[in-house]
Amino acid sequence: MMKLYYAPGACSLADHIALLEVDAEFEAEAVDIRTKRTASGEDFRSINPKGYVPVLVLDDCEILTENIAVLDWIADRYPQLRRNGVLSRTRQLETLAFISTEIHRAFKPMWHGGAEAEKQKARETLAGLFAITATQMSGDYLFGGELTVADCYLFVMLRWAEKFGIAAPEPLLRLQWRMEQRPAVQAALAREEMHDALGRSASP
Repeated sequence: MMKLYYAPGACSLADHIALLEVDAEFEAEAVDIRTKRTASGEDFRSINPKGYVPVLVLDDCEILTENIAVLDWIADRYPQLRRNGVLSRTRQLETLAFISTEIHRAFKPMWHGGAEAEKQKARETLAGLFAITATQMSGDYLFGGELTVADCYLFVMLRWAEKFGIAAPEPLLRLQWRMEQRPAVQAALAREEMHDALGRSASP
């Protein structure tokens, strides 16, 4: 059975949601990124020497890392989560790359104790990146009326924006609301938030 290693609230939430959306059979285990330990006590670096999530262990024990690669594999395995039409895979990879290398990366000062000036610059950068993303939407979701793995990744970024008080355009706020209504999203959030709460209660 597949196994997803995730950290509560991290970008791996996108993979968690995508797998639940298609009713995939998989196990999920949380990782403490600070201590590099899994919930079962295993050294996470023995699974992924890079030390970060997501990690998806496939049925044949192949290990996938990097969010773009994991989400692309999920969309390839479960076509209902990919864009349809001409250049379908290429356009989806284009969007995943933009989310990862531009939006995701721009949050770094927020998560890693940047100076206030750095954070303010990041807020301005992110507001511009979200504005670009909103203009490229072609329906209720990024690629029309159906959910894709790109929406799952963008949803995580929108949650981060909400956490750090970064304004997002109205179309993206509506997308975030639609995502929050989906049972798979609610299930992934419940699982991750429950584990996060247990972890905090057990920590000194």
